[in-house]
Amino acid sequence: MKGVLLVNLGSPDSPTPKDVKKYLGEFLMDERVIDIPFIARTALVKGIILNTRPKQSAAAYQKIWWDEGSPLIVLSERLQKGIQKEVDVPVALAMRYGSMTIKKGLQELVDKGVDDIFLIPLYPQFAMATTETILVLAEELRAAHFPQIKITDLKPFYNNQDYINVLSNSIAGHLKGKDYEHLLFSYHGVPERHIRKSDITKSHCKPSDKENCVCCKTPSPAHEFCYKHQCKEVTRLVGEKLNLKEGTFSTSFQSRLGFDPWLQPYTDLTIERLGKEGLKKMAIVTPAFVSDCLETLEEIAMEGEEIFHEMGGKEFTTIPCLNDDAAFVDLLSNWIKDWAKSETVTA
Repeated sequence: MKGVLLVNLGSPDSPTPKDVKKYLGEFLMDERVIDIPFIARTALVKGIILNTRPKQSAAAYQKIWWDEGSPLIVLSERLQKGIQKEVDVPVALAMRYGSMTIKKGLQELVDKGVDDIFLIPLYPQFAMATTETILVLAEELRAAHFPQIKITDLKPFYNNQDYINVLSNSIAGHLKGKDYEHLLFSYHGVPERHIRKSDITKSHCKPSDKENCVCCKTPSPAHEFCYKHQCKEVTRLVGEKLNLKEGTFSTSFQSRLGFDPWLQPYTDLTIERLGKEGLKKMAIVTPAFVSDCLETLEEIAMEGEEIFHEMGGKEFTTIPCLNDDAAFVDLLSNWIKDWAKSETVTA
């Protein structure tokens, strides 16, 4: 029997320092998130970060927390329910971190008689800290607890034309009637070393080449796992679909941690620069996420807008993630139906 497991990032159980600390501990101790030796990672996370950051992060979560719970969880559940209405196979939801574990999601499907699972990481682009960590853990759990099941995963769909159409239509719909001078595509940031580690050619990707990005534009097998290339492709493809004029849109990366170089240009500094250059009206979209979360609702919609206004900007339009948009529900549902018929799917 076939079934589907949607997997998103996760969330603390509540916006309290205690629950946030527990969540951050699991998240930051993942070797694909902070990819340094275990002893050094433990010293950094448990010795420094978890003694300082939970209170600050809890305050941020409190700003965006809904009556129903964590926005990311609530929106993911709405997406799951929307898809379940359109497909004939069971659809479960899990999170990579937090109490809604992947193990629980797999168990839920197995308890319903499912032995053939379509695993859908809810990330358009591939990255070590998102897609890869989900797939690795799912396989570890399958081998250890569910050896009787088969798992097939949806490949990154960043350049799938149907996805680009859905994303572009969503952006256009939210900008309809709005006057803006620049559209910023802001993606979750990752350390530059993640790009080099994911380069299967071991010679193509040069993440520090932030100005010309020659490697991102030069065809290579490395692009299959290059987060930076895939982000820039989303920006390019949406720009073409919406007929955006050169110079009126750009790409940036947010949420850096520590002192190592991360993908650039940085979102906060880009917003600051645009304001200083005299830009008065800007819009921002976050296509690395399909569900609104702390990074989109607090870091972008609140902190980003504050920076823009401090630099003299007037209007700051935040475009929501796809969330449970009907067109996005239809898109994922169609991919599931195709998989159920053919057992394989290429986005």
